[in-house]
Amino acid sequence: MLEQFHPTEAIALAAYAEGKGFSGVMAADHFQPWVPQQGQSSFVWNVLSALGERTRGDIGPGVTTPTFRWHPAMVAQASATLAAMYPGRHWLGIGSGEALNEHIVGQYWPEPAERINRMFEAIEIIKKLFSASLAGKDTKHSGQFFKLESTRLWTMPAVAPPILVATAGPVTAKRAGKNADGLITVGAPLEKIGALFSRFDDGAREAGRDPSGMSKVLQLHLSWAPTTEEAMRNALVEWPSGGMRFPKSDIRSPYELEQMAKLVRPEDFEGRMVIDADPDAHRAFIQRYVDLGFDRIYLHNVGRNQREWIDVFSRDVLPNLRR
Repeated sequence: MLEQFHPTEAIALAAYAEGKGFSGVMAADHFQPWVPQQGQSSFVWNVLSALGERTRGDIGPGVTTPTFRWHPAMVAQASATLAAMYPGRHWLGIGSGEALNEHIVGQYWPEPAERINRMFEAIEIIKKLFSASLAGKDTKHSGQFFKLESTRLWTMPAVAPPILVATAGPVTAKRAGKNADGLITVGAPLEKIGALFSRFDDGAREAGRDPSGMSKVLQLHLSWAPTTEEAMRNALVEWPSGGMRFPKSDIRSPYELEQMAKLVRPEDFEGRMVIDADPDAHRAFIQRYVDLGFDRIYLHNVGRNQREWIDVFSRDVLPNLRR
């Protein structure tokens, strides 16, 4: 959580986690934290570059938005450079964006359908740049939302990084199956995720691709502490958005969310994340998603008790998960 920790601390924690048996890191491209209490929001590409030097596992910005603050060509260049520096380790996670981060450049903030269309046009540009650059050619683009004059990426890895789309919606999941290399989603009822997988697989097959070889990635928020009372306090203070049962993509300020957070109650987290002092309760919850077929599951403990959490989960949770 780059919104929660100074980048040097986040990098040290990631290295510590890898030493304890975790195998990869994802970090969102935020310009602001969700709530002021979190207190940080460092530049994800700088941090991922440093993480590449300190760790050996997967590194992915899950997710960045190549449609408002960034032109798709800039995201393509950042991703290609990271993949060239750390071959086989980097994947590019893309989402349609949140006003919290994207409104800062003063553009019109459109309805969700347009944001999603912009995202898929951005993916088209990034893919064109990756494929043309690997072939040693220039490419260009003129579409509904973006223009790209003839150019190429001069620094490329031997293999372009896979592009994963972040979504919890079935329509977007199907388009992701057609146009991307994988899917990122967040914890939700198993039947909802099953339907998401089905639509993603349908899209892949319609595009003549085999969905069994495409990545499915989960981000799972949780709160563990030595007591359940402390775990709940961490959730309410550090991650109140986990108890907000409404879309947050149109909210522009951490201070707006801070006011909404005052309305969040412990019961609002029920069914949305595990808040418990018992490591086995967390293990059982994670195992349900492993059984569902996710390739990678990224765990976000919402409190600041990171080293303690890493120690407990590396000892009592990770070794007991079954493929």
